[in-house]
Amino acid sequence: MALGEMDGAGSEAEEGKQQEAGVVTTRNILESFTESREVRGLIGNLKGVFGDLVAREMTMEKFIGIMDKYQEQPHLLDRHLEWMMNSLLDIVRDTGSPPPLVHLAFKFLYIITKVRGYKLFLPLFPHEVGDLQPVLDMLVEQNPKDSETWETRYMLLLWLSMICLIPFDLARFDGNTLEEGHARMPTMDRILKIAKCYLVVSDKARDAAAVLVSKFIVRPDVRQKRMADFLDWTLSMLSKSSFQTMEGTVVVNGMLQALAQLFKHGKREDCLPYAATVLECLDNCKLSESNQMVLRKLGMKLVQRLGMTFVKPKVAKWRYQRGCRSLAANLQAQGSAVQNQMITVAVNETDDEEEYDIPGEIENVVEQLLVGLKDKDTIVRWSAAKGIGRITGRLPKELADDVIGSLLDCFSFQETDNAWHGGCLALAELGRRGLLLPSRISDVVPVILKALTYDEKRGACSVGSNVRDAACYVCWAFARAYDPAELIPFINHISSALVIAAVFDRDVNCRRAASAAFQENVGRQGTFPHGIDILTAADYFAVGNRVNCYLTISVYIAGFPEYTQPMIDHLVNMKINHWDSVIRELSTKALHNLTPRAPEYMANVVLPRLLPLSVGTDLHTRHGAILACAEITHALCKLAEENNRSITYYFNEKSLEGLKQIHQELCSRQLYRGLGGELMRPAVCTLIEKLSLSKMPFRGDPIIGGWQWLINDSLRSLPLVSSAARQHIKESAVSALAALCNEYYINEKGEADPPLQDELVTQYVSELQNTEEMIRCGFSRALGALPRFLLKGRLQQVLEGLKKVTLISPADVSFAESRRDALIAVAKVCQTVGVNGEGSQEEHVCKDNVTQIYATLLSGVTDYTTDSRGDVGGWVREAAMTSLMEVTLLLVQNEAELINANICKQMMCWLAQQSAEKIDKFRAHAGSVFLTLLHFDHPPVPHIPHREELERIFPRSEKETLNWNAASAAFPRITQLLGLPTYQYYVLLGLSVSVGGLTETTLRYSAQSLFDYMKKIQSDSSAMESFCETLLKVFEDNLRNDRVSVPLLTMLDQMLANGCFDIFTMQENHPFSVKLLTLCKEEIKRSKDIRKLRSSIGVFCGLIQFQGDMREKVLFQLFLLLCHPFPIIRKTTASQVYEMLITYSDVADPAIMDEVMTILSDTNWEAELPTVREKRNHLCDLMKVPKPQLVSKVKYGNLLPRGGG
Repeated sequence: MALGEMDGAGSEAEEGKQQEAGVVTTRNILESFTESREVRGLIGNLKGVFGDLVAREMTMEKFIGIMDKYQEQPHLLDRHLEWMMNSLLDIVRDTGSPPPLVHLAFKFLYIITKVRGYKLFLPLFPHEVGDLQPVLDMLVEQNPKDSETWETRYMLLLWLSMICLIPFDLARFDGNTLEEGHARMPTMDRILKIAKCYLVVSDKARDAAAVLVSKFIVRPDVRQKRMADFLDWTLSMLSKSSFQTMEGTVVVNGMLQALAQLFKHGKREDCLPYAATVLECLDNCKLSESNQMVLRKLGMKLVQRLGMTFVKPKVAKWRYQRGCRSLAANLQAQGSAVQNQMITVAVNETDDEEEYDIPGEIENVVEQLLVGLKDKDTIVRWSAAKGIGRITGRLPKELADDVIGSLLDCFSFQETDNAWHGGCLALAELGRRGLLLPSRISDVVPVILKALTYDEKRGACSVGSNVRDAACYVCWAFARAYDPAELIPFINHISSALVIAAVFDRDVNCRRAASAAFQENVGRQGTFPHGIDILTAADYFAVGNRVNCYLTISVYIAGFPEYTQPMIDHLVNMKINHWDSVIRELSTKALHNLTPRAPEYMANVVLPRLLPLSVGTDLHTRHGAILACAEITHALCKLAEENNRSITYYFNEKSLEGLKQIHQELCSRQLYRGLGGELMRPAVCTLIEKLSLSKMPFRGDPIIGGWQWLINDSLRSLPLVSSAARQHIKESAVSALAALCNEYYINEKGEADPPLQDELVTQYVSELQNTEEMIRCGFSRALGALPRFLLKGRLQQVLEGLKKVTLISPADVSFAESRRDALIAVAKVCQTVGVNGEGSQEEHVCKDNVTQIYATLLSGVTDYTTDSRGDVGGWVREAAMTSLMEVTLLLVQNEAELINANICKQMMCWLAQQSAEKIDKFRAHAGSVFLTLLHFDHPPVPHIPHREELERIFPRSEKETLNWNAASAAFPRITQLLGLPTYQYYVLLGLSVSVGGLTETTLRYSAQSLFDYMKKIQSDSSAMESFCETLLKVFEDNLRNDRVSVPLLTMLDQMLANGCFDIFTMQENHPFSVKLLTLCKEEIKRSKDIRKLRSSIGVFCGLIQFQGDMREKVLFQLFLLLCHPFPIIRKTTASQVYEMLITYSDVADPAIMDEVMTILSDTNWEAELPTVREKRNHLCDLMKVPKPQLVSKVKYGNLLPRGGG
């Protein structure tokens, strides 16, 4: 938990249960080391691959891949470690092995060590006397600065640390002290020299050197002769080095590791004489001021090791022992018997051991560890917590109690979250070791309960999730440490706090930690109320989804009376004022769901507590309290209604007055203004909505006018609020308006008050022409939300007003959002007023206004407005398609005869076009609407053109499964509509944009589908004629409309290159080619669009395949472009003409072909125009094409060639 269950930390990845369960169940599925044969082969093959870099890298990657699979289950390697090590060491010991092979073997050894850990690996090293000299020699040969071979040095040092345990005096290995006339260095000094050398390097060999020191210095012979000198050297290195420099940091790190390992493995009596000196030197280093986390952690390790050297290694007789700690035994024994097995603390036990003085240094050590608990880094705090646990276990009872007293000082609200976290870790450690006596539990439990809800706001977010997580760890540790009888007085508090954390915590890792701690308590203590029932509802996976926790699991748990009130109190005290608005809103919804569990408590205690908060000073509290009042009131009214009681059964006069006062109070204090207003407006609108839905007896009260003012003002203020809050305010105001009108504006006859209706509708319609787009949006949606009795007699006025919003004029061309909202509102109005074919157009959708409604909606499908935000017209098209579907289905279900054939044809054609376009989201929406209308059965939509063919292309069975988002699935279907005359033009228009688009997948699948269709109709001349005619019409209708014409040119280029028009190329001057050439010339006239010009070059080159006068005209156009003012166009043209002449070799006379090709390829077409023109004119002469003539442009006073050439 505190350290081990950090999977979900950092981000609230609210995934579904199945997905999260899947993630966990796919881990830890290995049962044995299945790749042993493959690994044997890899190791055996090292001699063959070490010389080849590629083979060596591949072997290494394969081995790392195999080993990494066992990172989480390294114990599976245990049976195989010995043979793997021996195989690799055989290579190392072989005198014939070249250095690269030896390094490779050590690399493999390191990879195994990394997975299994060096401590378990160490005893497997061969440690015979004969190994000492070779290993020492190998280490001497190493270069400590070679970054490629650090694994070799690391493994050799570990090996040496094992060899140096041989039980012989090292002086025996020295032999003759003279070597070639020089004094030979004793083996002991050689090893120490190596250790010292590697303690100051920056790679991992430093860690191994520290292990070597800890094993070597504690040898009896070395201890006597060298221990004092070595400690002097380390302390002098520590005092000389500064952690302010990189080099100093490396040295300090090595010295601290060596000392920590030495004091860990050395005997107490050997280390004790030096401990005080080391502690003094460590204090002088002032490591707590270092910003290096690793140094502070090593400092903590060393301090606690020194502390354990100062006190005798004895188990405190005063510690608490639970007795039977086996879970299996717990389950087998009877509950009462287990409790009786508790071994109570011997309070007045006479200690057999002699009393001994605790050295004064212990106070310093404990003080440093307590400071370490407040460190900014978790690993330092964790190390300090373990140190506190270890040392406290060796102290007398009174001193240990003082430590616990000091530890509890970490939990004051003056302390930081770091201190709270460290304190929790230390408490858990003490509890786990039996050092926290039952007499102290009453002091500790209140602290832990606070820590379980610790949340400190820092700026726009908060800190404290690690504290809550560690508090869960304490609860988990206590469950294992104490007998159930000890915790009985606190069980209700702890169980409620854990349930609250498991269900209502913001962070997923804290909810899971609380769930795990609750589970441990249920299993170990067996005293948690309804433990098993709650566990099954709030297990590790169930609490992964926050919304599910708040709205579903909480309701189930609140069904148990022990938890109901604590859960409600927690939400009211801690969550409705939370810094995160999502949590505040979820909390209020949870209170709504919990109200039926305790209605009297909600009405008499919670609501009176919330009402003052709803007009308080703190913004977040005020926001949460207003929403909570709204939700609780609504829930209480629903409950009263279900039980056939008066709506106000649960409310007294004071509560009703308090609910009315909220708006007036906020208004008088001007709290709707500014950034705070962005939270207050939607909150009070929600309150208005809930009070209206609750049918509160406020009819005729002045407050209704105040509420109406707020709704109107919120809609008018939309341009002034931030874009993030805009949508929420709009939706809240519109929902509030609908509920308010339905409850308070209708009289006994079911009609509206005429003056009120006139004022409201006229005011709203007039706002639709406001110059602010957001105001149009707000009032459009408001008109869409009005109930039927307010629209009665005013329908035409409303529809006309909304229609004007949907029209694009130069002043409001970028008002896409207002057009979208107006189209949504049109559909909502139609659904509200209903259909009556012979009725009045002021009251119903009827034959007189249905054409106008469809015209408004269909105009939205052609909105392709773009601005700096991109294709904003897409929002309008999407809304128009949805509204068309809603209105059509409404008419079909009521009076289908109102839908005429022309409207239906137009609608289906536009939808088909949208289904062939390039943006996946809009294509998918159009396809979904298209299929919904096609397959609707109650009754079917009339007049759909080519219904039978469509149902064959889109079978009913695939309505839900066809993935319109995927271009590979959508385009093969939609291109089949090209064969249906009604749809051909529109589908081709949509396809043009996709085939000539920029998105690779869309382009590939749309083009392939189009070419497949063209292949199919190649032999059918009438189908080809019809297709080409339609294609030219699409081009002609969209001339100079760059959205269509640029991708259309690209599509034509691809079609010509793919031989789609081969059957026309044999006919001289085929009308299709002539018309296409004319259109292309017209399209690029005076154009400065590079993309368009480049696409046109491709089309001209493709048109060269047509026979007759065409060729000369096409060449003339291409030669014009060879002298275009833009160098990139000249270069592209030359390149494509060159390719064209290679592809269509009959275009030029073979006699001049070589010269033409040479001019095209060798000329620098990006040079100055006069130079280029000369070359171009020479080409014209060679190809017998008229030279373009310069024409004068008097207006600009210069000469330009006709067409830019």
